[in-house]
Amino acid sequence: MSVVGTDSARGGEQLRGSGVRMEASQRRRQLLDAAAETFGREGYLATSMNDIAGVAGVTKPVLYQHFESKKDLFLEVLTDIADLLEASITNAVEASTSGREELEHAVSAYVDFFADEPGRFRVLYGEGARSDVDFTAAMHNLETSMASFTAEHIAIESLSHDERLVIARAITGALENGVRRWLDHGGEPPNRLLGDLVWRGLRGVGQH
Repeated sequence: MSVVGTDSARGGEQLRGSGVRMEASQRRRQLLDAAAETFGREGYLATSMNDIAGVAGVTKPVLYQHFESKKDLFLEVLTDIADLLEASITNAVEASTSGREELEHAVSAYVDFFADEPGRFRVLYGEGARSDVDFTAAMHNLETSMASFTAEHIAIESLSHDERLVIARAITGALENGVRRWLDHGGEPPNRLLGDLVWRGLRGVGQH
């Protein structure tokens, strides 16, 4: 496909009106960030490819060079946000030295990830992610992956794998709804409150 306003044949693309040349990977990162910002602010249905191109500072043909359609771009954004969230939580857990600290760091990483960019939360958990069967499938994969990751870190020997997955689903649901309430109404960041809730809940399960 011939694309106006690109310079990919020479290994890069020039930002419109800037003279700054970007490598393909840098451009893709820029476009994903712009799309996440726009989808998060406007919602999937109300966002156009023109809107995203405008935020990114590129022409629409440049956007279509990287993503075939708005649907394709939204799926990429869902995957990208999920990967970034998982990496953030994994890094936090790996820096921990005890079970309690591991849990607190993981909860804080989850809350802080969305506190830094609330639009990410609205992309993952808003109406757009439920508006198409492919989006729903992508969210199912994300939720399954998050539950599996959480279950692996529930160190209660008396629980079976299935029981850990049930508890993991409850934990991720509590975090999602806690962050949603906080983003909607403001107030003190719920890191400590949600961390205490999960810790006390797990201790109660471990005593039975």
